[in-house]
Amino acid sequence: MPRGRDRTGSNRRRGRAQAERRPLKRPSSTPSIDLTSPRPHLLQTGEVRRLLTGIGQPPPKPFKPDPFQLQALAALETEDVLVTAPTGSGKTWIAQEEIRRLLNSGKQAWYTSPLKALTNSKYQEFSAEFGADRVGILTGDRKENSDAPLIVGTTEIYRNQLFDSLRSGSEMRGDLVVLDEAHYLADEDRGHVWEEAIILTPARIRLLLLSATIGNADQFAEWISEVRGVRCTVVPGPAARPVTLRAALLLPDKRLLPMLNEHGRLNPEIVQMGERERERQRERDGERPWRGRGSRR
Repeated sequence: MPRGRDRTGSNRRRGRAQAERRPLKRPSSTPSIDLTSPRPHLLQTGEVRRLLTGIGQPPPKPFKPDPFQLQALAALETEDVLVTAPTGSGKTWIAQEEIRRLLNSGKQAWYTSPLKALTNSKYQEFSAEFGADRVGILTGDRKENSDAPLIVGTTEIYRNQLFDSLRSGSEMRGDLVVLDEAHYLADEDRGHVWEEAIILTPARIRLLLLSATIGNADQFAEWISEVRGVRCTVVPGPAARPVTLRAALLLPDKRLLPMLNEHGRLNPEIVQMGERERERQRERDGERPWRGRGSRR
């Protein structure tokens, strides 16, 4: 018996030593998910099929401007313009075409935005469109080709240029200023920058304001006309977003769950998931779920 126990103990020790020398298995990386593959876990419901139908690159076709785009370009010849149109409807095309016309006439323009990331993106886009030698950028941390006829910059930088012009008594250069995301005028912390930029821009310089979220556009345009002494026309775009948004959740089990059902209401499964999570949170907080009268405690 003692020898048997010793052999058993020895076997256990050898097993542990082998286990310690054996390399640990690393968990495999999470597999990538191909939304175009007809796997059962992705295309298991009609809701998911409806969600993914039509997603992809549309077939190429000749570009034809919308009437609101042509209306805005015509109005810019003599007055300021406020374009209110949903995202993806072509507001930037208006600015691009007006900038093209001015550059070809030997004139100058500014394109401003509230975000550095958007400013950098537009700088790359316009450099490819008009030529790098004709486009410069001014932000808090970038200054390149500042004498170019087209300057892309943050709205704060443009406002600062206006202040510098006033202090030095020099004339502000430019024939057009594009204020992208013009609804930032209502921002509690930064709105004064847009207000000052609009008020201080010389009346000879046309303003093109772009926004998708201004609800009181007529009132906004009336104020611009009053403070600048130049008529400001509102040009509304299409009422509906041309490129519809589709929302879904990718669950841990790799199922794709649409946020809305076919009736436009929140998916019942998501509602149930929320209820279960709230129930678990109550249990973690030490609260017993209420089970009705006569339930056992």
